[in-house]
Amino acid sequence: MASSNTLLTPTIIAKESLMQLVNSMGMARHVHTAYKNEFVKVGQTITVRKPNKFRATKAQARSNTNISEPSTSITMSTQAHVSWAFSSVDLTTTIEDYSKRYISPAAAALANQVDADLCALYKNVWNSAGTPGTTPATFKALGDAQQILDDEAVPSEGRVAIVNPAAHWALADGLKGTFAQNVAKDIITKGYLGTIANLSIYMDQNVVRHTTGAFTSSATPLISGNVVTAATTFPTDGWNGSSNTVLAGDVFTVGSVYSVNPMSGASTGNLKMWVATAATTTSSGGAMATLAISPTLKYASTDPYTNCIRTAGATNIMIDNDAMTFWGSESTAYPQNLVYHPNAFALVTVPIEIPSNVWGARETDTDAGLSIRVVKQYDIDADEEIIRLDILYGVKTLYPELAVRLWG
Repeated sequence: MASSNTLLTPTIIAKESLMQLVNSMGMARHVHTAYKNEFVKVGQTITVRKPNKFRATKAQARSNTNISEPSTSITMSTQAHVSWAFSSVDLTTTIEDYSKRYISPAAAALANQVDADLCALYKNVWNSAGTPGTTPATFKALGDAQQILDDEAVPSEGRVAIVNPAAHWALADGLKGTFAQNVAKDIITKGYLGTIANLSIYMDQNVVRHTTGAFTSSATPLISGNVVTAATTFPTDGWNGSSNTVLAGDVFTVGSVYSVNPMSGASTGNLKMWVATAATTTSSGGAMATLAISPTLKYASTDPYTNCIRTAGATNIMIDNDAMTFWGSESTAYPQNLVYHPNAFALVTVPIEIPSNVWGARETDTDAGLSIRVVKQYDIDADEEIIRLDILYGVKTLYPELAVRLWG
């Protein structure tokens, strides 16, 4: 009697893998995604469109906005895969059984890798809220981050908070009384905090712990000389020989330099924050270090993109011996939860070529911005079948001003 079993096809497996990949993603589901239908190799760059930003004109007469669609290059730096061996008999099972045994955990591993790379983009973000060393557990902690986004004129709709497990459960307990009954039940049964004040809160175990540099050991870091607009580095002194370091991702403020609302140009009343973009070690022969910083300092009455202001109204935005104050204690690890608008970060995937004359398929979900490839081959040396799932992607910070680091 002929067997009634039907072998699973590569297309069926690819479709199931893509669905499981989408379902397993955390932060990756809440960023700007783009799918580029072009074949590239690992390390190559592609150009993708950035979300447009507009400004209003305060006048009765019409004034056109000159549209120059912003774009950025993203390096397709990561080809991630999961591979396993199996017997041919396994392909005769139902897709539900095969997915439960193989595809679902494999897709979860791929999704975990993508989420980890996205969470690592915190280093590009300078705005910070929370109390370093204290797990966010109150509405105020979220409100402080939201206030910074408001001051930056970030759209209120669609904001997301990605928090680590400690903050997730602390907020679940701290906010349980503020939700409606059915949402409070979801907190307990599903681990989902819900949406409060236009902020949707999710847990991601890949939230990174940032270890700060050694920036205070017998040191009082200061600005060295005057700093003018368009600066991308800050000259500093006040360090203690070679014993001090500033690491990429360290956040600091300078003197009485305040941030401004990007729409009005008025001071927000909050000190302007900068982030170090590269690790810097003070020299043994001196005590001076030049820090690479972000964002680029913009300070000019005629510049609509001015991002800081000095209350004293000095010609130089920063002057010699302005004190630098770093976030957190030195050489200490702090969780970097993120509160942001999805346009702050991007995930871009591209299709991977299917090798010729192999059992394989590729599936794409353009709405989710994801593509996955499945291929299978027989290993004659091990006398077993090998299958692998691959994705090729790149991540990038598009608009860091649309995000806030909520320190834990």
